[in-house]
Amino acid sequence: MTLFEIIILAIVQGITEFLPISSSAHLILPAELLGWVSQGLAFDVAVHVGSLLAVIIYFRHDISNMVQAWFRHGFSSRQTQDSKVAWFVAIGTIPAVIAGFMFKDWIELYARSALVIACTTIVFGLLLWYADRAARHRKTLTALSIKDTIIIGLAQAMALIPGTSRSGITMTAALMLGFDRESAARFSFLLSIPVILGAGTLATIELIASGQAVDWLALLYGAGFSFVSAYLCIYLFLSFISRIGMLPFVLYRLALGSVLLWFVFA
Repeated sequence: MTLFEIIILAIVQGITEFLPISSSAHLILPAELLGWVSQGLAFDVAVHVGSLLAVIIYFRHDISNMVQAWFRHGFSSRQTQDSKVAWFVAIGTIPAVIAGFMFKDWIELYARSALVIACTTIVFGLLLWYADRAARHRKTLTALSIKDTIIIGLAQAMALIPGTSRSGITMTAALMLGFDRESAARFSFLLSIPVILGAGTLATIELIASGQAVDWLALLYGAGFSFVSAYLCIYLFLSFISRIGMLPFVLYRLALGSVLLWFVFA
């Protein structure tokens, strides 16, 4: 990859990891549509490390409170709000882990195509629009229950299909359950931490086992630009989502999906 491609892909990864528009779709598309060389496993690891650091640093106080509360009250009858959320993040991650082990190879073989991305981009974009329009937007994270968590976790597992968007489908589920936009986004971002960490760890193990040469400078650029763009994305998204709603992202998904369909069938 050229330096230009590295920077563009890293910025795209950082932005789309947390917006409801699918990061996997945007990282696959340059190779599908522009003929760019596949970024490879090492680069995937680097940009995910950048995104992971961004979300951990942004939510560092929440994470610290959750971890401390979990160790103090996690196994007692005197659960606090922070210890509950810590449990909910762990429980909500389980469906994605199970689905990943069961269907990862099948998805890699059959689902990573421009046609699949186009269809899921449009379908789940419309679902996000419906959820945002129909939702009551009343519940906050203090009202989160184990039932809500399981439903959102099952939705997150569907994000293994490229074009679905992990953040998009989890926010859609949370909105349908009556949560306000900011609470839906915050829980989605917290849920991303173990998922990104797990995916990055597995990719790192695979990378080490492969023994392939690594361009460390390229990885440094990838991680750095991914971190900056992801951090800014989280900050701006949480600052404005209550006011702007999901419609801009829905329209983007519909436009992107339509362009992809044109490329596929042209």
